[in-house]
Amino acid sequence: MTAKVILLNKQRRHRLDTKWLESNTDKLFGQVLDNLKKYPSPLVKKKLIAELKERGTLSLALVSNAQIKKLNKQWMSKDYATDVLSFPLSLEAPPEPLPWEIGELVISVEKAWSQAQEFGHSFEREFAFLFVHGFLHILGFDHMEPEEEKEMFGRQKQILLAAGFPRTKC
Repeated sequence: MTAKVILLNKQRRHRLDTKWLESNTDKLFGQVLDNLKKYPSPLVKKKLIAELKERGTLSLALVSNAQIKKLNKQWMSKDYATDVLSFPLSLEAPPEPLPWEIGELVISVEKAWSQAQEFGHSFEREFAFLFVHGFLHILGFDHMEPEEEKEMFGRQKQILLAAGFPRTKC
């Protein structure tokens, strides 16, 4: 078995290329782990990276603004639609051959579309950014303190460049 992203499209406002999403979420998953292998972090043990690559799974729910607003209020006590929510489950691998779901990402497709327009790049680039950002949160990265922000945002940039999603105007 190899790492995979389980995709669930729960929104209907925007038509999405499911094949593109599946291919690129798997690619981005791998790029995050490659980055951690190349540039180790005390947050993620080396052994964990290899095991995640071999059998980790990540759930990804694509939702509307209304759906993510409800989740944001329920879980974060914030009453507004956000772009991505991360729900870590376990960074401790269960015994083989049990499946290992490390967490769930929830991305608002509406927010991704509007932010792509606002920032002057493609939906695909914005989606890739939100996926990487949320996945790094699941792995324990944060950006509340200046040093944390520098490391997390630096990693995001490296990962997105390596995956072919530079921040450029469309």
